[in-house]
Amino acid sequence: MDFNSVPLPPGAFTIGKKFGFEAGHRLPGLAPEHKCSRQHGHSYEVEVILAAPHLEEPGFVTDFGALAPFKKFLDTELDHRNLHEILPFEPTSERLAQFLAGWFIENLLEKIPGRLVAVLVRETSSSWARFDVEGQ
Repeated sequence: MDFNSVPLPPGAFTIGKKFGFEAGHRLPGLAPEHKCSRQHGHSYEVEVILAAPHLEEPGFVTDFGALAPFKKFLDTELDHRNLHEILPFEPTSERLAQFLAGWFIENLLEKIPGRLVAVLVRETSSSWARFDVEGQ
């Protein structure tokens, strides 16, 4: 087969990269009998999703290595912390996803190719929240 004859369709490119951190929290806004109102912890998994209409050489939306500052932020500021003690909001997965999107836009987006599409936060293997970025 001549691979040069395979047509490359038009479209956009999307990538994702997962990061993890461990943290505790409680949600004091819930009723006292709700289990999440008590202190508990999660092995959080955060995925950033980026897109671009074309690729940067050698064929990347963004070099995954360029996302290292995001991992450093998670490790130094959120890992092994009580999130309700350091964040200015009740640390639900939804609000955490929005906050992490804001940090990414403010601190990293101007320095890398591609645009941030969404941030997904998983508390467990079966539950997640996703914040979709508008206007990027």
